Amino acid sequence: MKKKQFFKTIAITSTSKEKRILDIARQCCEVILNSQIKVLVSDNLSLLSSLTKVKNASDEDIITQSDLLICIGGDGTMLSSARRFGFFGLPMLGINLGKLGFLTDIAPKDITTSLLEVINGEYIEDERFFLEATTTSSESHLALNEVVIHSGAVAQLIEYEVYIDDVFVYRQSADGLIINSPTGSTAYSLSGGGPIVHPGVNAITLLPMFPHSLSSSSLIVGGASKISIKMIPGKGRGRAKLSMDSHDTVLLKSKEIINIIKATPILRLIHPKNHDFYFGCRNKLGWSSVISNKKEDK
Repeated sequence: MKKKQFFKTIAITSTSKEKRILDIARQCCEVILNSQIKVLVSDNLSLLSSLTKVKNASDEDIITQSDLLICIGGDGTMLSSARRFGFFGLPMLGINLGKLGFLTDIAPKDITTSLLEVINGEYIEDERFFLEATTTSSESHLALNEVVIHSGAVAQLIEYEVYIDDVFVYRQSADGLIINSPTGSTAYSLSGGGPIVHPGVNAITLLPMFPHSLSSSSLIVGGASKISIKMIPGKGRGRAKLSMDSHDTVLLKSKEIINIIKATPILRLIHPKNHDFYFGCRNKLGWSSVISNKKEDK
């Protein structure tokens, strides 16, 4: 009986050309090719195209011809790849070479075992949503983690008004405002004291950055909400900026209005079958670090 093939073509990408990245990519190629699956590699890994049956491919070819994309690196690589490939429906699997790696699951030592499990259909599929930010003066921008409105300078306030579904919420002076998806709750928002939101929760979080107020808290709204931020001009204030995943940055005009909504396309993440969000939090954030490993303390 012929074995079922879950993936016909697998692509591999990274944002780096370091030797360690190439070595891991080469190992992935060997595992995939031995499973009788075609391999495509992105431009950064073009040196691997010298291997038999490994083809260097354009972004368009990877999107249209692949069934799975393997991203080698840290969460930054996954964020970049999500905008570049995942936004178009290509499922993504991460090999973690970074520090935290909330989006990248597989450790280098587990590549062969975990990759074979995924190839054989033993995996978990996880859906995440993007945030889409539009302004009155520029085209729309995408973020997987967060959209940040900030002053662009240290200890410099900006002022803005927040509206949810066109209903006024508050006016505030602060260093900025972080609007994040559940995926981004373990990123920039976490370092600012924001709540950790499970990826399965359909919600968006608003977190003020060093607000000029004695009372200010995170606000969590439904994922279907439209968030509008109206910039308030003022004497001595600098030009505010809009950043997406700490990547794309747009200079905001006076009285600019920024609208942020949940984007329609969904990011499909592939995890090994033993993936556990709470285990990731315990392991990466030091939860339960004082609990003994013994079954019972006496």
